[in-house]
Amino acid sequence: MVPAGGGGARASARAAVEEPDVAVVVTAGEERTEAWHDGQTPFDRLRWLLNPTYTGSERVPQTWAQGRYPPARFTVLWGLTGVGGWPQTDRAPGGDVAMLRQDQLVVAEDGTPWVRTDPAPDLPDDDIRWHRAPRDAYAQLADAGFLGLGAERPGARGDGRGDGVWWAAAGLAAGVAGTVLAGRVAARRRAGPPRQEPRHELIDL
Repeated sequence: MVPAGGGGARASARAAVEEPDVAVVVTAGEERTEAWHDGQTPFDRLRWLLNPTYTGSERVPQTWAQGRYPPARFTVLWGLTGVGGWPQTDRAPGGDVAMLRQDQLVVAEDGTPWVRTDPAPDLPDDDIRWHRAPRDAYAQLADAGFLGLGAERPGARGDGRGDGVWWAAAGLAAGVAGTVLAGRVAARRRAGPPRQEPRHELIDL
């Protein structure tokens, strides 16, 4: 049965383990962007399929490790809201969003669903991990047409960019990061501790 909304037990589980509570999704081909939050049905389905708290990695074909993997069906940027606060950041507590990881769903030729994970999408490193997604979850969500999984995906094999979706997600992440950065700069004037240094004004002559 495809999971519906969230339950009360999830709140206590999230308190014990830091889990993402927002998912920004870019769908392959359409490059449509959507955002879902913890407790919404699409978010729960994504979590069931991708398991965003999994930190291990499984071996994949060498060609996949070199970037030639099947086209990504969709890309998810997982985030955690309500972070921040002094002294870690310059914003008031609860004002920041941390982008925790990026997941892509790909499907092998034998029909096995795989999750390609970048555990730190904001860092320029080569730490890429893979794990199998549960077949029962994939089958049920494909039957339900979730994010177009039941439809045939045309196009060539991936070339390391996730069939164009990786670049869309990277741009989206840059936009999110820029928004957060701009918010931090503005918050220094609004919510930060009082500054003691003298203020200066620029006067046109």
